[in-house]
Amino acid sequence: MSFQLRREEVLDAAQLSAMLEESPARAAQAILLAAGEGEVEAQALLGQILLDGQGIAQDQPLALRWFGIAAGQGHLMARNMLGRCHEHGWGCAADAAIAAQHYRIAANAGLDWAMYNLANLLATGRGVAVDHQQALALYRRAAEWGHAKSMNLLGRYLEEGQVCPADPAAAREWYRRSAEGGDFRGQFSFAAVLAGEGRIDEALDWLEKTLAGGNLNFLRVASQTLSSAPDPRIQGMAAQFAIRYAELQRV
Repeated sequence: MSFQLRREEVLDAAQLSAMLEESPARAAQAILLAAGEGEVEAQALLGQILLDGQGIAQDQPLALRWFGIAAGQGHLMARNMLGRCHEHGWGCAADAAIAAQHYRIAANAGLDWAMYNLANLLATGRGVAVDHQQALALYRRAAEWGHAKSMNLLGRYLEEGQVCPADPAAAREWYRRSAEGGDFRGQFSFAAVLAGEGRIDEALDWLEKTLAGGNLNFLRVASQTLSSAPDPRIQGMAAQFAIRYAELQRV
């Protein structure tokens, strides 16, 4: 038997997020009620659970609609998620140019995730002209605000000396900060630096962390990269990455 929350039982965003961890279906009803009452955080959260199918039937077009409602009220992450939907074709036709417009609005308003997403489009020329200088500036800005994924990509620009002077020491520091911030790509990058310094035990520790957090495509590429590493202990990790890749393929 289903239940309905009364108007006076509308919860705030923190309570709704906590409830999602414990009871997704119950949380979905509370989120629906709060979103209908105009709670902007709940509207953004409703878009996310509709996108993910968390506690509620997945409905990408409806998710897009709720992200739009929340974004219209100034919710920056909802605006960023509108960009994600248009970039990947979630609930709409994929259109990177429209995605870039949404990312730019949220990035200009100070959202680090939008800076990162817009920088990715600028770095690859999807929906916008390639502009590595602007991409680098956005990665740097987001990194300085604590965005771990941007730290790794800033490190890559500094390591390669692309559109900026090469600075291996600065690159190493950003890789370290990215790794410690939990980004699996940053962990892989920092492991590579440590291996190059002969600090193999430390590199292996970071590769273990990378293995636990890496996604499907990353694990495939990382396995190929590790297989040609000069140190046999690093090479040995390639098989573990391949096994984890195969496990995720079966999920």
